[in-house]
Amino acid sequence: MRAGHIGAVLARADRFLLLLIATVALAAVLPARGQAAVWVEHGTTVAVALLFLLYGARLAPQAIWAGLAQWRLQLLVFASTFLLFPLIGLGVAAATHAWLPAPIVTGLLYLCLLPSTVQSSIAFTSIARGNVPAALCSASLSNLVGVVITPLLVAQLLATASGGLSLDALRDIALQILLPFVVGQAIRPWAQGWLLAHPLLTKVVDRGSVLVVVYAAFGAGVVAGLWHHVSPLTLVAIVLVSLVILAIVIAAMTLASRASGFTVPDEIATVFCGSKKSMASGIPMAAILFPSHSVGLVVLPLMIFHQVQLFVCAWLARRYAERADQNG
Repeated sequence: MRAGHIGAVLARADRFLLLLIATVALAAVLPARGQAAVWVEHGTTVAVALLFLLYGARLAPQAIWAGLAQWRLQLLVFASTFLLFPLIGLGVAAATHAWLPAPIVTGLLYLCLLPSTVQSSIAFTSIARGNVPAALCSASLSNLVGVVITPLLVAQLLATASGGLSLDALRDIALQILLPFVVGQAIRPWAQGWLLAHPLLTKVVDRGSVLVVVYAAFGAGVVAGLWHHVSPLTLVAIVLVSLVILAIVIAAMTLASRASGFTVPDEIATVFCGSKKSMASGIPMAAILFPSHSVGLVVLPLMIFHQVQLFVCAWLARRYAERADQNG
């Protein structure tokens, strides 16, 4: 049963990965140019706004407030997401800036500044027989505050690479992320039932918005000639660095949970929520925070890290579930 759940999670990831690869291939062969690029940019703006509108409509404030009672768990996950990860990112950037292309180094640091995922954090916590309500609270809270904290961290830690946050960028963040999210929260009492009755819509918007942004970002990189900087060795380096980052965070969260006296279910929720980074939020945000010609390279480490975290966490969830079976 649990193996079937893990297989389903990975199967969904594999299908989406194939769509991402197909989108990158399309952008490489047929990038948007001229007036078409303008229309793709407008489509990206609409897709990002709609994505965060649905995020706001789906996140339940009640679940967040209920889970805050376990404040030590929530504080540890928050510290991992927005303190430990950024510190690791700074270390990785310092260690790799001399031998990786600058946009890739920026992307490695950028992925460390993102909020946690919602769906996979909860799914893997459930598979591992962890504290699902706590995971729901942590992941939701992370995404809620990440809408504000991630752009602020980018402004502070990536000022050299991105030029900081201009007034135009702040306006775009307010109009494309914050405003739709707030509107989504406001209409949630009326929209929740309709969204639950039409789950296909949310799937299409979730995945479709990411694919639109990926096509625009990678196409702009092709037009600007940035992809000459990416070699197979660079891709291997990104995979290895992603594994190192994930290993450090998982080990830190495991040790911190046990030192805090958490139960095994609480440890599981902490490990899975504290070690994830959201591609669904990160790619649309990158389209606003970084110059269009460099977004493709900036989000490449995030796309690779996303796949790495899914496979590593699937293995880890299976280990936790097997341990629970043995303990009866």
